[in-house]
This record gives sequence, structure tokens and C-alpha cells, in this order.
Amino acid sequence: MSQIIHFEYHRPGIGTTVYEELLVLDRPDVKVLLQENYSGPDVDVGTSRVLDSGAPIIWFVFPEAWHDIGRFHLSDGTFTGWYTNLCKPIQIDGDKWIGNDLFLDLWQFVDGRPVWLDEDEFEDAVKSGLVDKALEKQVLNQRTLIDLQVSQLAWPPPVTKDIDLAQVRALLSI
Repeated sequence: MSQIIHFEYHRPGIGTTVYEELLVLDRPDVKVLLQENYSGPDVDVGTSRVLDSGAPIIWFVFPEAWHDIGRFHLSDGTFTGWYTNLCKPIQIDGDKWIGNDLFLDLWQFVDGRPVWLDEDEFEDAVKSGLVDKALEKQVLNQRTLIDLQVSQLAWPPPVTKDIDLAQVRALLSI
């Protein structure tokens, strides 16, 4: 019942990567994708490994939102936390999806502790003109809204807590 999605992910000044992911849940308010075997470099936040090669990632795409959220795991399936990726709203055209990165990301450990990532990349993108003033303002507004929700223990959104790896894999077998 799942559908293969070709997700073109653009990083201004860096290039485009195309990911094949499985659409496992398609609702008007959220699209849930499974990237079963991450093939990039290991990812650490501070001294903690949060993603390694071969690990599954569950992506939550919210139509019209300026972010998507990943549930990250290790290759053995251990859940490590949530990765909020600030991006332009995802363009969806059938099985072709296009995302445009806005550099700034939020990592939240399983216990909810937040850490903003790539602030230097965002500042460099603003200075170099890859991010114009209007887009800079949009990104900073999104950050402020997310920070407010984090402080109220309302971030990440409940659906990203409610749908876990076992449930996503079960949806694949329906």
C-alpha cells in the first residue's frame, strides 16, 4: 500500500540530493515517510551519536509548514530523538517531492533537551546572499515559534511522538 517517493532535497550553495522514501501515511495534515536505510555519514550532537549508516529515519512532512521533522534512530533501531529541519514548504507533485533547506535545524534528545544546529551555516548563508532578508526573517520567526513551543513542552508535535518505528513498519504491512 506504500508508495515510493522521490524526494529532491536542495541545499542552496551545496547541491541537490534525491532520496527514495516510502510514503506510509498520507493525511491532509501530515505525510509520514520512511527512509529505511540512511546512507550518509554518522551524525553526532555533542558527544552523542544520533544517527548512523543503515539506520531508519521516519520523516513527518506537514503541508504548508516551514519545517519537517525526523525521528532518528541508530542502525539497531534505537530511537535517539527528533530532528526539526527548517525548510520552505515541501512541494508535492505525485511521487516527486521537492524540499529547500534553510540551514537552521533543531535537535531534541529523547528527554526533550533542545539544541539548535548549524547556526553558523545559516549566518553564512545570510551574509553570502543565499538567504535574503525576507527569508531570514521567516526563518527567525519560525525559530521563535518553535522555541516558544519547546518552552511549553509542546514541541515536537504530538504526531511525531505517537507514531514510532514499529507502527510505521506495521503500516507497511497493511
